[in-house]
Amino acid sequence: MKHVIYDYQIFLQQTYGGISRYFYELARRINKTQGFSAEIFAPLHTNAYLVSGNLDIFGRRVRKVPKIWRGYQAIDVALTAAYLALRRPSIVHETYYSGRFMTRKACPVVVTVYDMIHEKFQGMFKTDDRTSILKRRAVEFADMVICISENTRRDLIEIFDVPEDKTVSIALGFELDAAIDDEVKDASRAEAGPHYLLYVGSRDFHKNFSGFLEAFASSHLLRNNYSIVAFGGPPLSTAEAVMIDRLAIPRHKIIWRTGNDAALSALYRGADAFVYPSLYEGFGIPPLEAMSRDCPVICSNTSSIPEVVGDAAALFDPGDIDAMRATIERVVGSEDVKSLLIERGRRRVEKFSWDQCAAETALVYTQLLE
Repeated sequence: MKHVIYDYQIFLQQTYGGISRYFYELARRINKTQGFSAEIFAPLHTNAYLVSGNLDIFGRRVRKVPKIWRGYQAIDVALTAAYLALRRPSIVHETYYSGRFMTRKACPVVVTVYDMIHEKFQGMFKTDDRTSILKRRAVEFADMVICISENTRRDLIEIFDVPEDKTVSIALGFELDAAIDDEVKDASRAEAGPHYLLYVGSRDFHKNFSGFLEAFASSHLLRNNYSIVAFGGPPLSTAEAVMIDRLAIPRHKIIWRTGNDAALSALYRGADAFVYPSLYEGFGIPPLEAMSRDCPVICSNTSSIPEVVGDAAALFDPGDIDAMRATIERVVGSEDVKSLLIERGRRRVEKFSWDQCAAETALVYTQLLE
């Protein structure tokens, strides 16, 4: 029996989030794969998925703490190192870039690289941000590196000069809770209004939410007939409010919402279109979520995004505000275009699943041990 341990790192950093969701879904399925057992060892964590998870995987040793504190990390490091020495797993799969090498090479180590944003946009991060340094260390230390898209794998090889045979690309899956409570659905749509464009996720600089606002503001059709619902991330900041005012967009047209899968699913189903204006993505799960809820997808033509969406989305250059505006107008202004994108989206999402992601990952583990 091959025993895989996933470490505490991302589960201490994220209450919700794409990376912790990835490992939560992966661990559950690896644990059900023949010849494997899997465990997430996160003694102290802030993660919501572990609270509702299967104790056979996450163990009774975990404890949710209210917020991240440096002292919790020190405790997790010490406990993880001791546990790995005692448990002697077949493989350790690091969930982020620790640079601490807690395994001391007692077994093969796998690390997943999600994107190369810190390397491609160096000037946009604080000078004391050490993510890129720790990422390079983790990649060099690991026996195998999984990249979540082929575009990310190519970027990693080019920027870090990693041997190709040390890398593999495995696409992510996606999953939204299919049970949508009618009360939540109706409330979500009522708050958003009858016609809206949906934006999902954080609004960091590379997500290009500001470019989306500019495209929206430049269109009489969009300004007069639609609102924008921004789901997830923090509430709208003072800087964003200033920008909204500068662009002369009425405040009530930009709506921030957050909530669970049911609320998000309801918003996907009610939106006239989902807009994904990112400058760079390592993969990008929200377009697949939108497609699974029959929501037309409009997104950037950069990085891994075309690899994920295929022909099931209307694409634009995220650096060209006029092109973004025109593409959004073309989609929302035509029922035929929306219907075509919805039909293509239904076929596209069939290519991605957490089961497939786990099966390919298990194959990597097996080949590494052989």
